[in-house]
Amino acid sequence: MAKPKKKRKIDLLFITACISTSLVLLLIGIVALLLLTANDLSRQLKQEMVVEVILKENITDTQFSSLRRSLEAAPYCVSCSFISKDDALKEMTKAMGTDPSEFLEYNPFYASLNIRMKADYACNDSLKVIENRISKMEGVREVTWQKDILDIINRNINKIAAILLVLALILSMVSFTLINNTIKLTIYSQRFILYSMKLVGAKWSFIRKPFITRNLWIGLTSAILACLILWYGLKLGLKYEPWLYMLTEPRIIVPVFAVVTVIGLIITGVCALHSVNRFLRMKSGELHYV
Repeated sequence: MAKPKKKRKIDLLFITACISTSLVLLLIGIVALLLLTANDLSRQLKQEMVVEVILKENITDTQFSSLRRSLEAAPYCVSCSFISKDDALKEMTKAMGTDPSEFLEYNPFYASLNIRMKADYACNDSLKVIENRISKMEGVREVTWQKDILDIINRNINKIAAILLVLALILSMVSFTLINNTIKLTIYSQRFILYSMKLVGAKWSFIRKPFITRNLWIGLTSAILACLILWYGLKLGLKYEPWLYMLTEPRIIVPVFAVVTVIGLIITGVCALHSVNRFLRMKSGELHYV
């Protein structure tokens, strides 16, 4: 007669711990994503920075060609585009809604070379040095850039980064406390087993191993769950906000997933070690009043 198969019990403590831990790791992942995105957004904004090199009226073709080659070869230049006098007049007419040349009876604008800057050079100190160098080149009348806008970008990005770092620190402390309490509850129900193993002479390292291994699995499972929620959340958001595509790029999302996984393993491992050691240090009478 065949023996009846034993029904496998559902490990509710494991499932509960995974769900609560994954929610905390999800918050950590969102903050990490915002931190990386803030830095990336800062670089993109700075790369939109344009330095306008206004040319003299009497610049020769030789001087113009030499100047343009020098600017395009410069380490701070992403691209260099030529704006003629007529193009400058059209742009201003479109912006102002009226043609200045109609009442001035001449085109008041100058031809220029517009340089898109690399992000590393888009700060006022570097731009002042670049301005002095370009101003000394032949055929250059004036060098201008939007100083106020650059200051605003730098100030706001620094403020956002500082706020996110503070938030990340607070969230890390809160997450450690929540995960620690969750893991402490999972070990609490087995505190008498721990004490019995200690009484029969088992080494602490031997007693700790299964509990730490189990909680590392909780950390890994929770991290995978948090990463999946974050990934599918971003994919869902793409339907409504296409700019979220930049958040799904490997250079952004892979480090975020790595941070979530590492933090999940570290916190659950450390919390398990701390909780097991706490119960192992207790005497028999203390275990009844925990």
